[in-house]
Amino acid sequence: METRLFHLHALSALHVGTGQGVGAVDLPIARSRATNLPIVAGSAIKGVLRDEFNSKLSQPNLSDEEKNKIKKMLFGAEINDDVTHAGAVAFGDAQLLLLPIRSFAGTVAYATCPFILKRYQRDILSSTTLDKSIKESIQGLSTSLPKQDVANVVSGSLLLIDDNKIALEDLDLNATPDDDQTKEWAKQIAKSVYPNDEEWKNELKQRFVILPDDVFSFLADTATEIRTRIKINRDTRIVEKGMLWTEENLPCETVLWGVFGVSQARNQSGKTAEEVSKLLPEQELPIQIGGKHTVGRGLCRLMIGG
Repeated sequence: METRLFHLHALSALHVGTGQGVGAVDLPIARSRATNLPIVAGSAIKGVLRDEFNSKLSQPNLSDEEKNKIKKMLFGAEINDDVTHAGAVAFGDAQLLLLPIRSFAGTVAYATCPFILKRYQRDILSSTTLDKSIKESIQGLSTSLPKQDVANVVSGSLLLIDDNKIALEDLDLNATPDDDQTKEWAKQIAKSVYPNDEEWKNELKQRFVILPDDVFSFLADTATEIRTRIKINRDTRIVEKGMLWTEENLPCETVLWGVFGVSQARNQSGKTAEEVSKLLPEQELPIQIGGKHTVGRGLCRLMIGG
């Protein structure tokens, strides 16, 4: 089996929920049970790609019959097909990589933490298709930073106040600029999120910050976006009974990553994992994922990498 990475960049608020909540938020987002960090279920990503395969993923010069054969090979046969089989592509959950946080300077910070970077580094090194040079550059990066109550930023960061402090939400933190490891992490992540856009690479790097694990965990719980929704009675022009609720969203500009596996074809084509993998697109894909489609939630860029 081949293992590859993907990155998901939210262009609007993103709501992939778990149904009714039991706390203050009526419709919370999905979170990992162990870490309580936000996730996007792999099944949601796979379902969107399956639905949009013919229009966005397949080669335009193929017939509809050929497109359907490839779609079933990748994502599995339909229930009513004569011969059923599983798909060759298995998507894991998308994990939080960068959380946009309101900043006193620089407008927004793209925040991560050592725990997330350790997991990200591990998944990159486990990829069977990434270039050796990329793995070597990632393997040499440290994930044992920053120190307690100190944030690491790049030299010349737009987040800095008085050269050694940053202010995120209601938190004031000491900051250490000009750290080579932080600069390299910013460079590698920016390259994955914006592979062909130098301007946005620079914007991300100038706002990149590595926070202590406990600070990031606190912000991942409290700095998500909460929106209040209502339904108005057409006749009385007041809120209908029971039609006032709150929804939690990952904010616009959130970045997630995940791992997916590609096996040999499970139909009669006999294609190897490498041959199946080549049927997936290399360019970024515009997709809409999660709930609340009609009010603009879930507009994303999906980058299928090595």
